[in-house]
Amino acid sequence: METSPVNRGDAGDEMRLVARIRAGDQQAMSELYDRYSRIVYAVALRVLQDTAAAEDILQDVFLQLWRNPDAFDASRGNLAAWLAVIARHRSIDRLRKRRPETDIEDCVIAGGPDLRDETERALVVEKVRGVLAEMNPDQRALLELAFFQGLTHTEIAEKTGQPLGTIKTRIRSGLKYLRARFAG
Repeated sequence: METSPVNRGDAGDEMRLVARIRAGDQQAMSELYDRYSRIVYAVALRVLQDTAAAEDILQDVFLQLWRNPDAFDASRGNLAAWLAVIARHRSIDRLRKRRPETDIEDCVIAGGPDLRDETERALVVEKVRGVLAEMNPDQRALLELAFFQGLTHTEIAEKTGQPLGTIKTRIRSGLKYLRARFAG
């Protein structure tokens, strides 16, 4: 049975790999990186719109997992989702600290894209968009503000004029819906 790019392993397999990382097994870390680096990079790139910064976030997220594998709590969700959330938060933090780029010498010119990676990312994005299209439009809009524009719950509440609790509830239920759709 072929697995999707987003859901590549079962919870037991993830926990065995995390346990091996706790024991200092570099091969386990390599396996996790191979499984989840694309999703972490895609999240960071979507928020930052900068390949070099997204690559830095990718490295930071996996370094954090290597240094502190106990931070992952399997009872709160799967590893892919946890890594994506960490990448999103780090990317938002990076955006907030970013200074305006005025010096042309600081600009990074990216090389040609890896077509295989781009195809896989496009498939994941297509699946996410398909699932988002099935959602309630109000809920979908909140998820897009949070994950694609990098706004915090408080910023979304201010922007939409809705109560913070409502924003949190709708985003949480939207994420549960997405998780259920990707698990199946």
